[in-house]
Formats: sequence, C-alpha cells, structure tokens
Amino acid sequence: MTDQQVALQAVSDAQRILEEYLEPRPHNDQRFLDRLVEVLERPDVVVAVGRLQRANGGYQVSPRWSSGTRR
Repeated sequence: MTDQQVALQAVSDAQRILEEYLEPRPHNDQRFLDRLVEVLERPDVVVAVGRLQRANGGYQVSPRWSSGTRR
C-alpha cells in the first residue's frame, strides 16, 4: 500500500469507529477511545503519515505520535 492508501484506510477506520460512537445507544467510552488509538497509533500509519507530512511542507507531528507509541 502507498502512504496515501495507509493514511486513507486509517481515516476510514477511525470514521467508522466514530459513527458507532455517535449511535444513540449506551456504549463504553473508554473502549471507543482505545479503538481509535489502536487505529491511529499503528506503526504503519505513523510512518506513512510522517512521510506524507515531510513531503508536503513539513507539518510537524506531535512527539507523542511520531514514535508510534503512546507516552
């Protein structure tokens, strides 16, 4: 997959999670946050987004997200 495809897939996955969260029913907030973090902190996503950002003018990633691990 290209970096763009990896990033797009992560955004799509995150959107699906948010759509579930917005459904009018009881749910576990922490579980939804955990699922979002799992998607957005995947090493392939962090690397792909970092490369895309550097290639597009250097929008800086927060150090919290740049390593692919939570701090």
